[in-house]
Amino acid sequence: MVWWRKVMCQVSSLQTVRALWREDMARFKEQQKAARKKGAEPEHPGPPPTGFALLPWLLMGMGSFSNLVQGKTPNPWIGGLGLLAFNSLYVYVAFRSFHKEARETTSTRVALLLMGLLTTGLALGYGGNWLMFFPLLGLATGAVLRGPWLGRAGISLAAFACAVSWYRDGSDAITIAYGTFLSTMITAAILSLSEAVRELRAAREELARRAVEKERMRFSRDLHDLLGHTLSVIVVKSEAARRLAPRDMDAALSQISDIESVGRQALTEIREAVTGYREGSLATELTRARSALSAASIEPVVSQSGTPLAPGTETLLGWVVREAVTNVVRHSDARRCEITVDSGSEQVRLTVTDDGTGAAAAEPRCEGIGGTGLKGLTERLAAAGGSLRAGPSPRGGFTVTAELPTEAVELLTSAAPKVPTAS
Repeated sequence: MVWWRKVMCQVSSLQTVRALWREDMARFKEQQKAARKKGAEPEHPGPPPTGFALLPWLLMGMGSFSNLVQGKTPNPWIGGLGLLAFNSLYVYVAFRSFHKEARETTSTRVALLLMGLLTTGLALGYGGNWLMFFPLLGLATGAVLRGPWLGRAGISLAAFACAVSWYRDGSDAITIAYGTFLSTMITAAILSLSEAVRELRAAREELARRAVEKERMRFSRDLHDLLGHTLSVIVVKSEAARRLAPRDMDAALSQISDIESVGRQALTEIREAVTGYREGSLATELTRARSALSAASIEPVVSQSGTPLAPGTETLLGWVVREAVTNVVRHSDARRCEITVDSGSEQVRLTVTDDGTGAAAAEPRCEGIGGTGLKGLTERLAAAGGSLRAGPSPRGGFTVTAELPTEAVELLTSAAPKVPTAS
């Protein structure tokens, strides 16, 4: 019963390989259908290669089969069993060689070794057409062995085939050796190239998917930061205009004019965010912060010192100012907000501090660190080698601190391509 278990194990392995092949074919057909549904011309890389591509080479053994049928082979039962065993091992190895996990298993290497022993025995016993099993053995070897050992294996197998053929017949030794070497190296080259092309295709699709995901995330963050701040400023200024209208119409009209200006600027920024060309200015954001805080009856205190900032640095810090001031206007119930920018030769630090009512007011903004706004800013600054901290201040209120290494931001800005949107 031991031999029966071994046979069943081999059958199970073949069934596993067949299942993998079916999955590859199904995936290939789905990709073709998806391309047609999108109106695109589907690429035609062909179906995934399988062991069926190597089966026609078994016709090289027709000469040996013909000798058996015509009775030219002594001990035909031994020759017939040898032919059947070789073909079975060849089919087994061929179907497992197209899956990396399967061809690197011990069972596949053992099957290849048994093929070599069987080929040697049949070649020494019968010679003639039976020597053609050496090129078939080389083909199976090239299909299974990849990497730095392939060249040594091909040369060694060709030399061994030459020695056996010379010992048995003499005349065809060079031809058999040459055919064995070619079948080994060409098969390995073709299959390796095919596998590399498919891996590159899969890598390209993954890169395209990640690029789309990254662009979607960028647009989501930009839209959140733009609309969150703009709508907050519009609401605050609208409330101020409503309060001022009964007693000071000129001041109310000034607030309404600011609302119009903010709305127009928001439209421009949204268009820039859609096309991916938006570049913020820290000075502009500080000016808007003063206006928004003043409209909300919060005293703005802005100070900036140090060296001039690179455009990429200003863009990131502008986002921080916008989000932090929006949170102050929405949640703080503060009377005073301090914004400090301190830039050195290597590091830039931005601090936004308010004197809000403490933990009760700080709680929603602490939760915001895991939300879209502050979380998005944390990720952006981390990508540039910086950091963002936000939380209640020891003296009360809330503090947001951003730190950026100037050189890292410049490198990030210069390396980030702008992706225009097709109109």
